[in-house]
Amino acid sequence: MTQQTRPTVVKSDAEWRAQLTPQEFHVLREAGTERAFTGEYTDTKTVGVYHCRACGTELFRSETKFESHCGWPSFYAPSEAKNVVLIEDNTLGMRRVEVRCATCDSHLGHVFHGEGYGTPTDDRYCINSISLTLEPAEK
Repeated sequence: MTQQTRPTVVKSDAEWRAQLTPQEFHVLREAGTERAFTGEYTDTKTVGVYHCRACGTELFRSETKFESHCGWPSFYAPSEAKNVVLIEDNTLGMRRVEVRCATCDSHLGHVFHGEGYGTPTDDRYCINSISLTLEPAEK
């Protein structure tokens, strides 16, 4: 697991609330989860780069996105490991690994290992669409 680093973008809750919608704030700042199969990027096949919706840091690239049929966008690796922080999460009576943006400490989702999807890393970064902004590749 990655060591927790100090975020470089630090804002008060009031500043985050002014920037984000109530739903974005709930997921990104309160570690909420959007309902399965409701996110705008769950089924998208657009080629491009996924950024943190809160601070704009590059997080994932479309080349690592795959169909997991879990209800959330799934990636087998971040674009750069240093851009995410992995934290042990024992809430809700289960053992998981939370994924956070290393730049602003926003909650993105969870990563699961060893599920047999046949990806190069055998990881599934299960990420809330509302945590992301997709920048389509230029044609």
